[in-house]
Amino acid sequence: MGLLSGTSVDAVEAALCEVTGTGEGVRLKLLAHVSVPFPRELVARVLGPQDAASLSRLNFELAEHFADAAKQVMARAGVTPEQVAAIGSHGQTMAHLPPGTDALPSTLQIGEPAVIAERTGVPVISDFRTRDVAVGGHGAPLVPYLDWALFRSHAPRALLNIGGIGNVSVVSARLEDTVAFDTGPGNMVLDGLARRVTQGALACDVDGTLSRRGRVIPELLAELLTHPFLAQPPPRSAGRESFGEVLVDRLWARYAERPYDLMATALELTVESIARAHEMWLLPRFPGLEGMYASGGGTRNPAMMERLRARLAPLPVQMVEALGFPEGAKEAALFALLAAEHLVGTAANVPSATGARRRVVLGKLTP
Repeated sequence: MGLLSGTSVDAVEAALCEVTGTGEGVRLKLLAHVSVPFPRELVARVLGPQDAASLSRLNFELAEHFADAAKQVMARAGVTPEQVAAIGSHGQTMAHLPPGTDALPSTLQIGEPAVIAERTGVPVISDFRTRDVAVGGHGAPLVPYLDWALFRSHAPRALLNIGGIGNVSVVSARLEDTVAFDTGPGNMVLDGLARRVTQGALACDVDGTLSRRGRVIPELLAELLTHPFLAQPPPRSAGRESFGEVLVDRLWARYAERPYDLMATALELTVESIARAHEMWLLPRFPGLEGMYASGGGTRNPAMMERLRARLAPLPVQMVEALGFPEGAKEAALFALLAAEHLVGTAANVPSATGARRRVVLGKLTP
């Protein structure tokens, strides 16, 4: 089973999977998937300032929500805890300081695995990023291993995820040829602005209704596109430190009187950062790219997808369902796969994506 809450902090995603084989022979079959939204006040506390006491409380409180989602997906699939080999829990990222952003690179995910194990009766494997960081990597992105395991073919294909942060993988027959990196903001800036525009009534740009009401502010877009992260070559990874509430607060302070224009500009920032990443880092290396297959919350924003398809033309942009896998379950399935590989001792990081010095087994086991 895999559990995660992404950088958008909207819900726990849980996927129950059957995993057989390992490495090049690994196979994954999705059995059930649930999405369990967080209470709005909990989201506010996760996104707010933290001290040691509040972080400690959130560590245990989030774990209760993760355990509840795990029990719900087992019930949906009709399986008992005794039939589940392990839960792979990514938890909730609270800080991500990869190489190049801090003198001592580090990453922190919370959602206490001991609580999840106790509530579910299933062993938990957690903390998947830290070992990669310990061997010089970014600890992100982790999804290229799943993209390669499920979607590789002889012709290179791109897998785009638009979550809080955007990331893209290009996979082909060999794992070592995989290229993957964070493209920049996904929904993170849009979500933060949507909460302000609607005074908390909406947590995101539902169906593109907010961004469609505005027009891009060209001078602001040009300024945002000079963010140093967007010019950084891969391997690279981003988080709230670059594109979270501090940036949203700054934008709101300057343009609160133009809320819908601000939303339109934030959407264009996401689209343009994805397109420029494609042009700078993917197209020169993969001129024969078969197409791009998208997943993540951003794909449910029709305004986002219309602009992305127009900007990336003539490259075909389809949903990941075209490859036979449900979009909403993809990231949770990743942590089921990583947990299965941990149990058999197979290294599952992708150094060509994370920058790690070597391949390592990811995660820590809580019996």
